[in-house]
Amino acid sequence: MCGIAGITKLNGDAADPAAVMAMVSMLQHRGPDGSNVWTSGGVALGHARLSIIDLAGGAQPMSNGDGTIRITFNGEIFNYIELREDLIKKGHRFLTRSDTEVILAAYREYGEDCVHRFNGQWAFALWDAPERKLFLSRDRLGVRPLFYTSTPNCFAFASEAKALFAYAEISPQLDLRALHQIFTFWVTLPPRTAFKNISQLPPGCSLTVQDGKLRMSRYWKLEYPSAAQEAGNERRLAGELLALLADATAIRLRSDVPVGAYLSGGIDSTVTTALIAHVAGQRLRTFSVSFEDSEFDESAYQREASTFLHTQHTDVRCSSADIGRVFSDVIWHTEQPILRTAPAPLYLLSRHVRESGFKVVLTGEGADEMLGGYDIFKEAKIRRFWGRRLDSKWRSLLLKRLYPYMDNLQRQPPAYLKSFFRVAEQDLANPFFSHLPRWELTAKLKMLLADDVRSEFGEYDTMAELARELPDGFASWEGFNQAEYLEAMYLLPGYILSAQGDRMAMAHSVEGRHPFLDHRVVEFAAKLPPHVKMKVLDEKHLLKLATAGLIPEPIRKRAKQPYRAPEGKSFLGTTIPEYAQELLSPERVQQDGVFSPARVTALVDKFRGGRAIGAKDNMALVGVLSTQLLLDAFVHHHDPRFRHALTTC
Repeated sequence: MCGIAGITKLNGDAADPAAVMAMVSMLQHRGPDGSNVWTSGGVALGHARLSIIDLAGGAQPMSNGDGTIRITFNGEIFNYIELREDLIKKGHRFLTRSDTEVILAAYREYGEDCVHRFNGQWAFALWDAPERKLFLSRDRLGVRPLFYTSTPNCFAFASEAKALFAYAEISPQLDLRALHQIFTFWVTLPPRTAFKNISQLPPGCSLTVQDGKLRMSRYWKLEYPSAAQEAGNERRLAGELLALLADATAIRLRSDVPVGAYLSGGIDSTVTTALIAHVAGQRLRTFSVSFEDSEFDESAYQREASTFLHTQHTDVRCSSADIGRVFSDVIWHTEQPILRTAPAPLYLLSRHVRESGFKVVLTGEGADEMLGGYDIFKEAKIRRFWGRRLDSKWRSLLLKRLYPYMDNLQRQPPAYLKSFFRVAEQDLANPFFSHLPRWELTAKLKMLLADDVRSEFGEYDTMAELARELPDGFASWEGFNQAEYLEAMYLLPGYILSAQGDRMAMAHSVEGRHPFLDHRVVEFAAKLPPHVKMKVLDEKHLLKLATAGLIPEPIRKRAKQPYRAPEGKSFLGTTIPEYAQELLSPERVQQDGVFSPARVTALVDKFRGGRAIGAKDNMALVGVLSTQLLLDAFVHHHDPRFRHALTTC
């Protein structure tokens, strides 16, 4: 895993290697094991290396044998050994054992279609000198990030936006429409990012820059059947799922450095750990987060899983004060406003992993999205069930049972629940039915925005924009599949794999690998009937069936506990970070101009007064503070790391 950056001049000028090295310097946390820049005429490719495979021979940017193709690559191609053997049979010769060289040979053999043959997680840029073409690609599910910007004179790309700002062709500015989207969906809709003039390459897409023109193409998409599916034999399907997961895990253990695993105490990470232990045949090192606050803590389950699987386990004990201490660093790495503090404990965890001597961990990300694990899927089933009998006095009570940890919800009468959870006839027909309550609750945060900011939105409709992006067959999919698609294609790459995943792990040079996101597993899961994935309200039913005997029974049968972390009290509790005092002050809010000082002050006073705080208030506080931190670090250039980059580039 690495950091990549580069430019291609569109006006015939020569590329400046010093400028690209300044970009690479902003990515040293992603690749501390070496850095280099290659230039040729109007093209420059840069690389910051985290050495994992072929430690001696995998330096980049790398060229093919005759030097006509050059690549800078971030990620892993897990099936590179099999691809290498096939390419050797076709006459290709290799000078290294790296997967990077396999990409070069595959491109030479198959052209841009080479990406169809890769099983992995990647973001790369490849310069094809004979064609005078820059070819960029990002993996199917968006595990690895790739940002770019284009001016009349230059196209630039990088693993993170901060590297593009170091190139200094553009200045960082907050994109207010991006904020509108985050304050609805929690994420921006690709290619939009939090910054004006900075785009992200969407997952499953490639981009070519040739003759001064940009051409984006989609090489992979997640598709569900249009017609209802037969269940088939559950035992057989469970066996197929386990076999796919076992192979996906095995190829993700390919590494020339030690590999560990995250063990949260839930079924997903426990299954991943069990499969690693089975394949590796040796004692595994596992890591987790535990919390001082029992409301969030899962350490008892983590210990049970570790004991059952005989792992060497350590954890990071996290308090609300710890979250407050590191949150400004978290936003430096997320490069976008966020509505939850959940990334902060994972930032602390990756630091612990690195200090323990590990660069690679396997995790359970993707199981919830692909195999029906989220409460939002249960919620949608209950809402549809209630919607068929709106006069029922007990069907609505199922929603209270679903969220026992939401005190405010427990006190609400049926009339409120009916309005909040959108169960009217017209709602049932809405293609966004599953997500309407979440998005509408989040959208209320926009009330905190300054009046002139809100007026700028005019008639802009985020949901209408999302509707235009949906696949042609989306309306004919079963409601369960529609909900899975929205989670898998938007929240997963835009938040789970970025703010909580890549950005927190790579902040400390740790690579995460995710067997559940092997595209074979994803495509298999998409074809499964919904009632096999969630049987009545039993989430991940098929996964539980497949892993009987593999993991401890209490963990296999336990109800999912959403991963959450302390929020408001991390910033306005007994200890208040200095940055929070400053950035939430009426003077600073007025100066920055995004939020209403009066409304933010009222929110802060609510926390300080100890009045009942619900999910919306916590989201609001985290959203405001993270936005203020983003402005402070990037737009106002107050972060010393950013000021240093701008000075040296």
